[in-house]
Amino acid sequence: MPDYETLRANLERRGFDVTYFETAAQAADYLDRKLDGKTVGHGGALTLTEMGLPERLSSHAAVFSHWSGGTFQQAAAAPIYLTSVNALAETGELVNIDGTGNRVASGLYGHKKVYFIVGRNKLAPDYDAALWRARNIAGPKNAQRLQKKTPCAVKGDKCYDCKSPERICSALVVYWRKPSSMDFEVVLVDEDLGF
Repeated sequence: MPDYETLRANLERRGFDVTYFETAAQAADYLDRKLDGKTVGHGGALTLTEMGLPERLSSHAAVFSHWSGGTFQQAAAAPIYLTSVNALAETGELVNIDGTGNRVASGLYGHKKVYFIVGRNKLAPDYDAALWRARNIAGPKNAQRLQKKTPCAVKGDKCYDCKSPERICSALVVYWRKPSSMDFEVVLVDEDLGF
């Protein structure tokens, strides 16, 4: 079982705001209230879809994503950005791998605030384990979900550091500390969410 108090302390030492919820429904209620009337962008995080957040927020906020008829540019221009990570080290490092670059770019710069919504399945004991998880668990599962023709999608077992034109692992970002350009909140959820 994850030690959320230690994780919270490690993230806060790195400059991140942290909230914790036992369930995805509680986290969705919290974000629904916080983002009422706001303009929100998001990328392709399965976590958000599983929580029903894009649809829920669309009833009372302006929500932009290339997954729902918007564009990368509209999502990138929104003051608020919602995303997840591929792995979160209990020592406080957040790890994200991206194919297009829109999620990692929006997670670094250009918004007033970014929310990282992270389920317990994405937790790893330290940075090395988090990087391994992002490459060898999240990468293959996301490639399969997107029906890519890559070795990791076909075999579903690990990253092959392939040179496939359909590779979804083009860029890696590690958040060692909160970047000074904007506000960040890590929303921890004690349920499995996304890959």
